[in-house]
Amino acid sequence: MKKHLTISNALFIVLLFLILYKPSRIWLIRQVSFSPTVENIKEEHRIQNYSWQLKGLNTDNINFSELKGKVIFLNFWATWCPPCVAELPYIQSFYNDYKNKVAFVFITNENWKEVADFFRQNDYEFPVYSSNNSLLEGLPLVNSIPRTFLIDKKGNIRIDESGSADWNTSSFRSSIDKLLTE
Repeated sequence: MKKHLTISNALFIVLLFLILYKPSRIWLIRQVSFSPTVENIKEEHRIQNYSWQLKGLNTDNINFSELKGKVIFLNFWATWCPPCVAELPYIQSFYNDYKNKVAFVFITNENWKEVADFFRQNDYEFPVYSSNNSLLEGLPLVNSIPRTFLIDKKGNIRIDESGSADWNTSSFRSSIDKLLTE
């Protein structure tokens, strides 16, 4: 009985460590991340008005309307968010191969110094923007991060993913390749 309690206590301490210690929490989240799937088109999930001013933190300012007619990967994230941090290596790999085919838009409300330090430490280079607290018309309310949307060339939201995901799988890339030819 006493040996059973000791093993249970040790497992509890290990589990507590994995949950509370940020690097191990990020590692744990990566282990359970999955590949999102592209959804069929639903009429109510469409961007109607692309007008949305974005301030570039490591890139030029844009109006989202400049991206109309492109496949858009739109991600809301923060450096302090463990699930966000967990999925960024997958996103960076995906970005490296698709940056000239897909429009990437990463939104954060953090200041550029925090983001720049984080990018320097992790060798990230995707474009980051801040918004004036307004959202793109037709986009569902974003009340948790990470939150990622994949928008096709016609403005249909084909992925609406909350939480960490593996954005660098062959099945996801295959779905992107198909969307790029539509």
